Amino acid sequence: MVSTEETLPLAAPAATPGRRRWLTVLLWLLVAAFAVWAAARVFGLESGFPTVQLIAFTPYAAVLSLAPLVLAVLTKRVWPAVAAAVVTVAFAACVLPRWISDSDAGVPDGPTLRVMSVNMLIGGADPGQIVSLVRSGAVDLLAVQEYTDEGRTALHQAGLDDALPNVVAYPRPGVTGSAVYSRFPLTDKGYRRFASDFGQAQATVRVPGALEVYVESVHPCAPSDGDRDTCWVTDLAAQPAATPDGPVNLLIGDFNATLDHAALRHVLAKGYHDAADVAGAGLTTSWPYDERWYIPGVTIDHVLTDERVGVRKVAIHRVVGTDHKAVFAELVLPKADG
Repeated sequence: MVSTEETLPLAAPAATPGRRRWLTVLLWLLVAAFAVWAAARVFGLESGFPTVQLIAFTPYAAVLSLAPLVLAVLTKRVWPAVAAAVVTVAFAACVLPRWISDSDAGVPDGPTLRVMSVNMLIGGADPGQIVSLVRSGAVDLLAVQEYTDEGRTALHQAGLDDALPNVVAYPRPGVTGSAVYSRFPLTDKGYRRFASDFGQAQATVRVPGALEVYVESVHPCAPSDGDRDTCWVTDLAAQPAATPDGPVNLLIGDFNATLDHAALRHVLAKGYHDAADVAGAGLTTSWPYDERWYIPGVTIDHVLTDERVGVRKVAIHRVVGTDHKAVFAELVLPKADG
């Protein structure tokens, strides 16, 4: 006799209490790890190797912090989900403003100054490409780091002196050389040398119709290992404050720091804003750009401007022969009185 009863599918076995417990523990561990990272970023707690290096990758941590939140929601674990959401919001508050243009701030009416920064990697960057970028972008002011005698000669032979005839140059062997090139008249203000032996060319620029501009080609010591974290903090702390009642201050170059580092935020607190942040391009990475590197990019090259300066545009360009991209910014300067 054939049975007419329907065969019901077997129910999936319920998760065992042990398995559920371990998943909950794993979620809390993930949330805790991201919470520690977020706290270090929010409160500026990074100190020493490798924390200083890791904090540069905060935008990537912000994206990854969504994983425990999604997992907690999908598995209906309320308190881990709440904690993960708080952590994700903290990351978003730190990172997302760099992606949003401050267009509501407007751009003041004044003379335009187009600036660019390039780290030449011990003078080895392609000089022809640098000069091409200067010409195509109608660059008025170029800040150069890791500027050597060989780099200076190569730039001259490529025609940079024709495009930007005024220069304050301090070539050095290795990574400590610095220069400022300009279409407008320059006054040499010397070479700011740090105890780390890194240094920065200083100059004032006379832009027609604008207040006097003071500029430095920035390059502090890099926090490349535990022994150099101290000089990195010290060099950044030595960056000059803006002068709201005096010349317009520009700090342009390789800061070896991202906006997630408290040491750089302390520089901003001296009266500056980051041009890429203002333009909504603050998450565009500038280093490393080189076939020898296999790590995610970070944003360590910046144009910091006096808060009186407007920002129309920021762009990043690859340059052959260096591990840094060139950073271009179109700025609007406050008018000179009268």
